[in-house]
Amino acid sequence: MTTSILRTAEGWWVQTADGAARIATSAATTCELLSHRTAIDAAAHNAHTAPIDSLRLVSPVTVPCRVVAQMTNFASHVKGAGMDPKTVPLTFFRKTSGSINGPFDQIIKPPHVKLLDYEVEIGLVIGRDIPVGTEITESNLADFIAGLVVTNDVSARDVQLTKTQFYEAKSYPTFTPVGPALVLLDADELNRFGDLRLELQVNGEVRQNMLVHGDMIYPPLQALQSLARFQRLGTGDLVMTGTPVGTALGAPPKPPELNAFLKREASNPKYLQHGDILDVSIATNDGAIDLGTQRTSVRYA
Repeated sequence: MTTSILRTAEGWWVQTADGAARIATSAATTCELLSHRTAIDAAAHNAHTAPIDSLRLVSPVTVPCRVVAQMTNFASHVKGAGMDPKTVPLTFFRKTSGSINGPFDQIIKPPHVKLLDYEVEIGLVIGRDIPVGTEITESNLADFIAGLVVTNDVSARDVQLTKTQFYEAKSYPTFTPVGPALVLLDADELNRFGDLRLELQVNGEVRQNMLVHGDMIYPPLQALQSLARFQRLGTGDLVMTGTPVGTALGAPPKPPELNAFLKREASNPKYLQHGDILDVSIATNDGAIDLGTQRTSVRYA
């Protein structure tokens, strides 16, 4: 059975059938918390709980940390971008951890950004240090993934396209809402990763809705094996695993057509507007694994 970890400014909690039970820990970071499994287990059986609605939840992934993201990792998204999934390599980019935001906070668009987009993604929270050269196999994968979180890879598409890089376009403050829960999994539960459904709604309209199985190109095992060849990861770091079809941006333009494309995109109603409400959730269809739902609003600075 999964364990859902919640975090507030005051401390850490375990979600139970009756509410949220405080974890008796002085852990200040996700890394430290993950070493306090005895305290987590004890809280899960604590009869003294608080209503979850009374808690002001913040990201269960603390900063600073490494944030690594996979590119073009769902076949439906790749096809929507005008590419062939069979030819797409396993690639990554980095985001600043300063972009991490709470699951119910505002997404703030900087004044110079014109095309604000969204991407629901499953986040892997690293459960054990992965030095470069670590051998990761199917049998030990669960040792390195502590749990999963809902993430939204918010993107400034005009910055991304004009500067031909992702780092700035996806790293502004508030551009990575995380949570509401860090859902700890055992090996059997992690084996159901392919059963997870990603869904994102804007103002109640479903924009993204896809199962992992049959659409994700490079699953977590391949991603971590590749990263372990060149990128050290630490306990509490975050790896985002890509998004399915349904983002505002479709097939990007070729360089000579960029200015005309951006002009046309300015009238695309799917880009996020001031006051928009996003509901982002990830769960299996049977509810056995439920990462929760984050609800964020958009504010134009």
